[in-house]
Amino acid sequence: MVDFAALQNREQTLAVVGLGYVGLPLAVAFSRHMNVLGFDINAGRIEELRKGHDRTNEVTDEALAAATIEYTCDPADLARAAVIIVAVPTPIDEHRSPDLTPVVGASHTVGRHMPKGCVVIYESTVYPGLTEEICVPILEQESGLTYGTDFTVGYSPERINPGDKVHTLETIKKIVSGSDQATADLLAQVYGSVVKAGIHRASSIKVAEAAKVIENTQRDLNIALMNELAIIFERLGIDTLEVLEAAGTKWNFLPFRPGLVGGHCIGVDPYYLTFKAEEMGFHPEVILAGRRTNDNMGKYVAECLVKRLIKNGNVVSGARVGILGFTFKENVPDLRNTRVVDVIRELKEYNVVPLVHDAEADPAEAMHEYGQELVDLDQLRDLDAVLLAVSHKAYAALTPEDIKARCKDGDKAVLMDVKGFFDPQAMRAAGIDYWRL
Repeated sequence: MVDFAALQNREQTLAVVGLGYVGLPLAVAFSRHMNVLGFDINAGRIEELRKGHDRTNEVTDEALAAATIEYTCDPADLARAAVIIVAVPTPIDEHRSPDLTPVVGASHTVGRHMPKGCVVIYESTVYPGLTEEICVPILEQESGLTYGTDFTVGYSPERINPGDKVHTLETIKKIVSGSDQATADLLAQVYGSVVKAGIHRASSIKVAEAAKVIENTQRDLNIALMNELAIIFERLGIDTLEVLEAAGTKWNFLPFRPGLVGGHCIGVDPYYLTFKAEEMGFHPEVILAGRRTNDNMGKYVAECLVKRLIKNGNVVSGARVGILGFTFKENVPDLRNTRVVDVIRELKEYNVVPLVHDAEADPAEAMHEYGQELVDLDQLRDLDAVLLAVSHKAYAALTPEDIKARCKDGDKAVLMDVKGFFDPQAMRAAGIDYWRL
């Protein structure tokens, strides 16, 4: 049996499986209160953390040095854990269906090594029912143990926002649920030791799973509305952000903005919910309509750029376009599900030559994951246009003069500001053909 006091007294061990953007901050926080075993199948990642650096920048070198975590890539070490938290990604495949490979693989690994009496907690975002329908049978099969008697399961969805130093693990209320009341109570105690914002107990694992998946579905739909409005307002010849600023003076107008929707959550989670809905015989209209709108925004931005080039008398075929930013969001090195690739792909259809720079991303990772070369900022020269795709703070130093100097003909410079990052008045006053979404 797992005893919270024994965890606090470091007589029992808590293990975290998956030391990425979610798992590592979790392991670091728990290590301040209990013995923590950090497991990852990536030996390179384990070696990096042992040396005291987190390349995701979610945990500082100082915090990592202060953490008393035992790092391992040997799954046999999980046999020493009384509580095992699974924090692995849940992506989608090329057909936009759930790719359960990481969570299924982790379940097999945990099941082979978990001890009797263990509590296994899942944090990965999944569709309602997946934990009990997919993961639990794997745990039983691999361990030979009986669910509910020899081990129990909890679910507490992650709410990490990469790069956000305000809304952190400690400051975001945590949802917890368990396969029985005792397990739910244990999760409330365990997470309550590190989360200061409070605990919300869901009545069941399914409820907790559903709560997580709709958080990002709701956000996705709101952004889809903004994107559709941006397309309408472009045709009307009015500035979307000016419209949103005016509408935002009403107290109940929600402050969403248009943009490319990527990352590991917003652009992925709705497909988990729609997959399950269709499995149950229901075809969701609204959710998928929002996804179609957001998935097509990269193509739309590229087409707007091509039209701008033509309008300015530039030859589209062979045009050189400098793209600023490749990560899925600003000020993080996270490349997961970046939708900048959609812009690049569409531009290449027009035989445009995209030159991509990113102030945060690892060039080796960009090449490995997407086959995309990242160039130095100095190489963005003799351009026909500049496209700001990600608003990294490093780009704030770029002036209108800098933008014009990077173009082969400063009098025909085109700046596509997807994020509304630059001052439009300053850019237009300098003679730049400025566009923003």
